[in-house]
Amino acid sequence: MGQTAGHEGQRRGDSHPPSASAAYDGDSSCIGAARHLAADFLTDVQAVHGLPVSERALGMTQLVVSELVTNAVKYAPGPVMLDLQIVDGAVRVTVWDSDPVLPDVAATDPQRVGRHGLEITLAVSQGYEVHREPVGKRITAVIALADDPSGNVAGRTAP
Repeated sequence: MGQTAGHEGQRRGDSHPPSASAAYDGDSSCIGAARHLAADFLTDVQAVHGLPVSERALGMTQLVVSELVTNAVKYAPGPVMLDLQIVDGAVRVTVWDSDPVLPDVAATDPQRVGRHGLEITLAVSQGYEVHREPVGKRITAVIALADDPSGNVAGRTAP
């Protein structure tokens, strides 16, 4: 597994929000490494920058990172890049891969084995974007860092 990582330790007074990024060769070993980067990053966001990070946010961020990186490894040849950034009380998870084909959400089918990653990502994220790039695409999911006192995830209301 070839990996290049840059963790930018920003301080609260800095003009740039806290962020971390890594580039991977695109083999399956990068999935776990990406999950660990996300967990370490959010732990630092709370410990160093004093921002609240709920257990739910930590778990959902690792899940989304895992799903997006897995899809990149599975469907796109070559490198994968992961970028994590704190913006407006949320973590923006962005994954770039070399395949220009935009992802498609499969119709709900409880009998289907696999291909639920995008469904899961959409269900747990407060925002989702896909952008075609000159080479490949970027997929971004946004996950709230803190839950509100009533137990709702920030930015969402209970059904």
